[in-house]
Amino acid sequence: MDNLLVTGGAGFIGSNFTRYWLKNRPQDRVVVLDALTYAGNLASLSAVQENKKYRFVHGNICDQSLVESLIRTENINKIIHFAAESHVDRSILGPDAFIETNVIGTHVLLKVAKKIWLDEKSIGARHRFHHVSTDEVYGSLGAEDPPFTENTPYRPNSPYAASKAASDHLVRAYHHTYGLPTTISNCSNNYGPYQFPEKLIPLVLLNILHEKALPVYGEGKNIRDWLYVEDHCRGIEVVLDKGMVGETYNIGGKNEWENIKIVKLLCRLMDEKRQETNFNVQKKNSERLIAFVKDRPGHDFRYAIDAVKIENQLGFKPEETFETGIRKTIAWYLENSAWWRNIMDGSYQEWIALQYKNSYVSIK
Repeated sequence: MDNLLVTGGAGFIGSNFTRYWLKNRPQDRVVVLDALTYAGNLASLSAVQENKKYRFVHGNICDQSLVESLIRTENINKIIHFAAESHVDRSILGPDAFIETNVIGTHVLLKVAKKIWLDEKSIGARHRFHHVSTDEVYGSLGAEDPPFTENTPYRPNSPYAASKAASDHLVRAYHHTYGLPTTISNCSNNYGPYQFPEKLIPLVLLNILHEKALPVYGEGKNIRDWLYVEDHCRGIEVVLDKGMVGETYNIGGKNEWENIKIVKLLCRLMDEKRQETNFNVQKKNSERLIAFVKDRPGHDFRYAIDAVKIENQLGFKPEETFETGIRKTIAWYLENSAWWRNIMDGSYQEWIALQYKNSYVSIK
């Protein structure tokens, strides 16, 4: 039996991982630590709140005394570190929070893990500090460039990416300097249930439902690799079970799409679904809502993950195709309006208004 501390477990990927782990590893205990900032949502964990192997703690990873207390009292032997400020646009407008959480917060966790696991040896074996990172640390690819591998040099281009690159380096340093048992995974863009609607796919879905403009940066030619969130959870599980300590593993979907093609696909699929919803919106062509907006500063052109290492060494491949994953995602948002309606006010609306104020051009 393992005792896991899942940081950022009320966020999009962290909550999906928590539910996945408790379902598939019922013998383990999961403690979620989350500061419940704008993207953290306890409703995302409602399915596990009665599980006796689950505990939620409201707190910040920068609070060293809290982190120490949790690891000691809960006998934590595995830390799965999701907690991060993660939106590039927000990092451009306000980078300080990204440095505080992503760099300082990660260092607090590493210091405490080293102190308790290695210096004091007060908790038994099977230790692992798994750090969840992003493909954005590698920078930007050209249209014909080969995908990122684990050996691609780091070239972060946004404050968000730079803060994640710094945290990756800290994790690596704590392994090589102190022997802390760490692993790192760098993933491509995730999508699926419970994603905060500032991100592209849920933003488009909900704006279609509400007949609002669909903002697309520049000409929409930027390319991203997309990974269904539960496949990401499976990938982390494989790294925890089979991954070599000190190693980094890229987890990708082999699923590159131009942003504009993603938006148009969602428009088509939502138009097909429209008559099945309860929103009483007359059937229309949703593509008319597409709004091309001023590109953001330093917008990386393309991300793509080479996942050969995790496939060959650990035997992991995504189970969902994009066709199956995107249809599951659409169905979830249509069936769970109570979840997203509770967050449609406040920070989400303020954020969308700010985007339009800064860069809205026209509706096509």
